[in-house]
Amino acid sequence: MKMLPQLMSKREFIKVSAQGLLLAGNLRGGNASAQTDLSLSYPIKPIRLLCPFAPAGGVDITSRAIAQKLTDALGQPVFVENKPGANGTIAVDLAAKSQPDGYTLTMVSASHSVNVTLQGHQPYDLLKDLSPITQATEQPYVLVINPNAPFKTVPELISWAKANPGALSYGSSGIGGFSHLAGALLGSMTGIEMIHVPYKGGAPAMADVIGGQLHMLFSTLIQSHGHIASQRLRALAVTTSRRSKALPNLPTMNESGVKGFEVAGWYGVMAPAQTPNSIIEKLNRAMVKVLKTPDMAERLGVDGSEPVGSSVQEFSEHIRSEVLKWRKLITDLGLKQE
Repeated sequence: MKMLPQLMSKREFIKVSAQGLLLAGNLRGGNASAQTDLSLSYPIKPIRLLCPFAPAGGVDITSRAIAQKLTDALGQPVFVENKPGANGTIAVDLAAKSQPDGYTLTMVSASHSVNVTLQGHQPYDLLKDLSPITQATEQPYVLVINPNAPFKTVPELISWAKANPGALSYGSSGIGGFSHLAGALLGSMTGIEMIHVPYKGGAPAMADVIGGQLHMLFSTLIQSHGHIASQRLRALAVTTSRRSKALPNLPTMNESGVKGFEVAGWYGVMAPAQTPNSIIEKLNRAMVKVLKTPDMAERLGVDGSEPVGSSVQEFSEHIRSEVLKWRKLITDLGLKQE
């Protein structure tokens, strides 16, 4: 005959009941507790980091540097997948439509904040369909001129342009590119008239500044540094809010008298919207830590980039301010995508 199980004592019953209530409370207990559990186990499989542009460019170099360091920091492989096309839209759209579980991330660049307005319609909303993680880098543009130009400083350039309306010419890598927008912003802020000459890329525009067919160009540091060193170009200022470590003796546009002028290239990392905050914060902490290492600064400096490593909130505010800034200029100029 089977023995009936012994009845619990009153003390045991109270203990088990209390444990049950605690477990039930934890199950109901809010996203904070559940998300903490998620972040403790994350990641348990490889992570994809989408790169919106082709291999060997600045975004790709940054993507691979971050992926390598994150692999070590998180204990799971982080793979870079290049998904170029549609001016960076394809990769970001793929990320926006992926599961919000932290296993698909995407790089973004400053051009994505311009595309919001310039492209008219996009298959995703940069401000709503993606969650910022961190701004990874910042890159200056450099105002370069032909050494024989009739001015040698930014104030002299502005004075000459005002005395010779419509005579100052500047090249760009194409309509809506940052070399174009930087020139347009300079004209808007100073009231000078300039002739914009768009090219298919920064290299041919720079060749014509060197050759004397154009007066000036806002160039990337990686393209212009060698020509500045050889004195084929004269550098007047950098466009970032602070001086570049690569050209520490070169003033900023703000220091040169154009108060409030700031144009910076930047790269950052985002995840699909609705990715748990605990995972976003864990990724942020890991990325900020690796971006602050000396060897990352050295590696990213190849294309003139400087590591940033901002908080989630700082990056979110930065993206929003960039979208608003370029939307106003593009709308005022009536620019359309080529």
